[in-house]
Amino acid sequence: MAKKKKKCSESYVQMTELVLPNDTNTLNNLMGGRLMHWMDIVSAIAAQKHSNRIVVTASVDNISFDHPIRLGNVVTLKAFVTRAFNSSMEVYIEAIAEDIPASKKVETNSAFFTFVAVDQSGRPIDVPELIAETPEEKELYNGALRRRQLRLVLAKRMKPEDATELKSLFD
Repeated sequence: MAKKKKKCSESYVQMTELVLPNDTNTLNNLMGGRLMHWMDIVSAIAAQKHSNRIVVTASVDNISFDHPIRLGNVVTLKAFVTRAFNSSMEVYIEAIAEDIPASKKVETNSAFFTFVAVDQSGRPIDVPELIAETPEEKELYNGALRRRQLRLVLAKRMKPEDATELKSLFD
């Protein structure tokens, strides 16, 4: 039986949060851990929408905090699956902070999270293939295998010489 295919757009999720005092540090900026928590939630929902399965977080790529998110800002998180492998899915997330009274928006963070779809017993299970349609989706899709191999090499789950997409980095 042929593996089902789904579009990137079918996994798209948008989540909005208001930064409240309990979310901030002593400088009245959003705590990084709270943002990572929100990113994990929005990306897990995107992975669930793609796979129609329970998913578990397998890895989180580097998250850089480019701009502080202030108390009272509205944070919009957008996520979608960029590529599906056997049971794993890479999800791209971006966070945008908005100061509504000042009419200012700034993209503050972006990251890739990897999820694995599992069955009721917690064993990995196959997920649908992914169809990238827009230029952004195609660019992210095309880079996903390279990012996956880099993650596996860094986790010592793949030998650098076996990382076909990374040959130029290791020569």
